[in-house]
Amino acid sequence: MKREFKLDFYGTKIVVETGWLAKQANAAVLVRFNDTVVLSAVVMGKTPVTQDFFPLQVLYQEKLYSVGKIPGGFIKREGRPTDEATLAARIIDRPLRPMFDENLRNEIQVINMVLSVDQDSSPIMAALFGSSLALGISEIPFDGPVSGVVVGKIGKEMIINPSVAQLEQSKMNLTVAGTKDAICMVEAGASECSEKEMLEAMLFGEEANQELCAFQEQIIKEIGKEKVELDKAELDPDIISQVTSYAYQKIVDAIQIKDKLASQEKVIEIKQDAIGYFTNIYLEDEELNEKIKQVTKILDQLEGDAVRSLITEKHIRPDGRKMDEIRHLDAMVDLLPRTHGSAVFTRGQTQSLATTTLGAIGEHQILDGLGIEDTKRFMLHYNFPAFSVGEIGRYGSPGRREIGHGHLGERALSYVIPSEEEFPYTIRVVSEILESNGSSSQATICAGCLSLMAAGVPIKAPVAGIAMGLITSKDEKNYTILTDIQGLEDHMGDMDFKVAGTREGITALQMDIKIKGVTKSILKEALAQAKKARLEILDVMEDCIKVPRKELSPYAPKIATFTIAPEKIKDVIGRGGEMITKIILEASHVKTVNDKDAVKVDLEDDGRVIIYHVNQEIIDKTKQMILDVVKEVEKDKIYTGKVTKVEDFGCFVELWPNCEGLVHVSQLAHERVNKPSDLVHVGDEILVKSLGYDNKGRLNLSRKEALPKPVKKEIKRKEE
Repeated sequence: MKREFKLDFYGTKIVVETGWLAKQANAAVLVRFNDTVVLSAVVMGKTPVTQDFFPLQVLYQEKLYSVGKIPGGFIKREGRPTDEATLAARIIDRPLRPMFDENLRNEIQVINMVLSVDQDSSPIMAALFGSSLALGISEIPFDGPVSGVVVGKIGKEMIINPSVAQLEQSKMNLTVAGTKDAICMVEAGASECSEKEMLEAMLFGEEANQELCAFQEQIIKEIGKEKVELDKAELDPDIISQVTSYAYQKIVDAIQIKDKLASQEKVIEIKQDAIGYFTNIYLEDEELNEKIKQVTKILDQLEGDAVRSLITEKHIRPDGRKMDEIRHLDAMVDLLPRTHGSAVFTRGQTQSLATTTLGAIGEHQILDGLGIEDTKRFMLHYNFPAFSVGEIGRYGSPGRREIGHGHLGERALSYVIPSEEEFPYTIRVVSEILESNGSSSQATICAGCLSLMAAGVPIKAPVAGIAMGLITSKDEKNYTILTDIQGLEDHMGDMDFKVAGTREGITALQMDIKIKGVTKSILKEALAQAKKARLEILDVMEDCIKVPRKELSPYAPKIATFTIAPEKIKDVIGRGGEMITKIILEASHVKTVNDKDAVKVDLEDDGRVIIYHVNQEIIDKTKQMILDVVKEVEKDKIYTGKVTKVEDFGCFVELWPNCEGLVHVSQLAHERVNKPSDLVHVGDEILVKSLGYDNKGRLNLSRKEALPKPVKKEIKRKEE
């Protein structure tokens, strides 16, 4: 039976419809945020799977018909998810995942189909709301609800779910997700916001989320199904006791080895020894394989317990650092001689090599998604090869993790990138992770910033990033915040809190947790500790390169920018592109415009002309040829021109390239001229006066009017 529920929420009309669409799923809801419509459906597998992890999959499917678009390219249907869709799925996944019991083994899929998009009403927030509600009303065990909002700030006013126009004016773009009790996920970009501003915005978003969670609880109370009891991957208490007794202290000693690889090797050795030991004990047992699986899982848990216990009870980190101490830092630029900019940033055993490439504005990325933007001129790409952690791995297209880390780095640096008017280049930064022991996304931000400055990109201020961690005690009464978490602390910890920014404030923030939520005091302490670390890192970066270079690399394209009348653009392009092709070929001395040595010319609708080439002489020649095309002939002005053709009715004279006019035979001289060829020849330079254009747009010139008038004979006789 169809049911409908409504809520007016900070100017957004929310309508939820259930009971009539996708009825064979475990549950489905149609969510309307104003004119944005998302169908969220959840399905659970009927039997447990054999994997030893919780199998949750969250999908966010962009349908281009939702914004009235037909997909680009040859195949006119949606293909693999765009980066934006992948990032949206991650935003939904992160607050949902901690709300499940990690011992569940039934596969669960959450599918969000974006059916209609109102650009002022976020389909991602609608999908997060729908995902939580569909899980809540289903029989699937779920400890929600959760919800999310976007927070903006214009002046002193904070806004929930701002419109596109408001976001353009906003100092921040903050996504906050949480339960009715606490914040569980944060994702933000900001224009150098202070820690105080960011904390206030997070708490403001938390209040709004409580209203959405209450609305979901009301719906769940009315139509929710009873939750089913599922088999869980329970561990045998006797095996836990035996394995703990045999291996725990050995693991505690091993994880305190400071070198990551040496520590890992020792832990692996201990685990393999324990597995061998218990294999012999259970050799005659019919459930040998199942028991060894439990032993393996218990050993992993013991490693996590050892890390947690050392930090929260003894305040000892695996590598011996203080709680707020950063690993050894190192920075350098100009590793690669032929790139436009390069830098290496190392923090402990995490290392990023970043390069910056500058290209013409026309080389921007074309976006085929649901947003209003269709191009992007600043890109940051993150690559994580398996050798960076000493492993064999798959090499191919980037996965969710690479896309997510790249987006975070791009967001952090985007707030200091100069505008197109200030620096008319397309900018691409690529981070290659050469070594990793946690916090590689923040190393990417540091290395990327250094490479931008080395390339001569006039960024507004240097940006550094740091990853904070949270370790809570088993009874959850005590917690410790860690600065610059390494891989083990990230894997075994309860929070990954990444903060990037300048000396003045935060430019990007991301928080993921494995527990149900974090408090205001934890957030405040983490932000303060992160600021202290960020300033320390900026000191090291600025010792390497203090300000962006004034000169670009000799291998980067040089640039000339000027403006012509917008109506003259068609003249520069010419019929079928004939004129611009001629200019490019002649100025560059190449045979084809696709030649890598050909000059690049961008013509903007507002009349801006941007020319790129590594050779300044070619740029200057291209500029002059374009100016010659758009140069206006002034009426009654005298010019020096070259005769290009002589006919019986007159001659054609070129004033400058691509500007030619006719001198009629009657305008060649004051006296009568029978044959123009008796007076002028091809190649002669003559003075001509502009008579203006006729009604067909043809330029008329006069040699006669440019010459002194002859003295009349009567006057001459009297003088004699």
